[in-house]
Amino acid sequence: MVDFSLISDTYDKIHQHLVETPLLESPFLSKRLNKRVFIKAECLQKTGSFKYRGSWSSFVNNDFEDLKKGVLAYSSGNHAQGIAAVANQHKIQATIIMPKDAPRLKIKNTQSYGANVVFYDRIKESREEIGERLQKEKNLKLIRPYDDPFVIAGQGSLGIELINQAKRMKLDAADVLVCCGGGGLASGISLAFQGLNENFKVRTCEPENFDDMARSLKQKSRITNKAMDGSICDAILTPTPGELTFEILEKYAAPGLVASDEQVLEAMSLLFLHHNLVVEPGGAISLAAALHQHGKIHSDALIIVCTGGNVDPVIFSRALDLIDSKD
Repeated sequence: MVDFSLISDTYDKIHQHLVETPLLESPFLSKRLNKRVFIKAECLQKTGSFKYRGSWSSFVNNDFEDLKKGVLAYSSGNHAQGIAAVANQHKIQATIIMPKDAPRLKIKNTQSYGANVVFYDRIKESREEIGERLQKEKNLKLIRPYDDPFVIAGQGSLGIELINQAKRMKLDAADVLVCCGGGGLASGISLAFQGLNENFKVRTCEPENFDDMARSLKQKSRITNKAMDGSICDAILTPTPGELTFEILEKYAAPGLVASDEQVLEAMSLLFLHHNLVVEPGGAISLAAALHQHGKIHSDALIIVCTGGNVDPVIFSRALDLIDSKD
């Protein structure tokens, strides 16, 4: 069971290990969207993404005797790096199941923390089935990327941090645009808002054709994407919403938003040009949705959560090319 009390207790346990990532008001985006726009630069978190929060939560909330036998995770890269980094700090061996087409940067970073990486084909194989098999064979502690109460609680620490920063900036209400794969971050932030200030509402943001959460929220039941590849937003390509996360978001989230890959590249270029932020596609989709679906957003203030900065150099180069093409 995950609720605000677990998120609050977890925040107290882990905040000293985290970077309090800045909340930046953006004059450029505020003028373009005709409302106050803020960027939560979570791409500056340790290991380059918000997943570091959930990873620390898993290590402080689970039984350490279970953890020290070894931990197991599956991830396209950011959860992998978070778990590998925190396991390394605790001198625990991590085994990470990653798709063989994951960005090389994320694979190398995960391996640099001493993790054992097991590759799979995301089209033909199931990472969940591989994980269950390895868990039993090697007696490892499986830490799921989103559908886990402790992971959700750790991601919810961003919501507490955000409310505290908003108070200092005299901001009392906003739509908060959050990238969404399985929904761990969005659901954790939603629960934090319920405990602290219900005037802040989460809007999930997903790639076109991979908007299982947005469609599930609209349909009021979990649905599955038809494809598992075909977008540059590798960090948030999941087959279906998590059971726990969907239950939370169905109660508390506003309708989800969607953006195309080209719109994401544009958002990445603007974040670099106007804020010197390097943001990966899955982390920039929140801004892409704000720019191109602003007609569906009626609040006077927006917070754009840029969740990760572990971008493949080739993809980032495509985004930078858009800057040159508009000169």
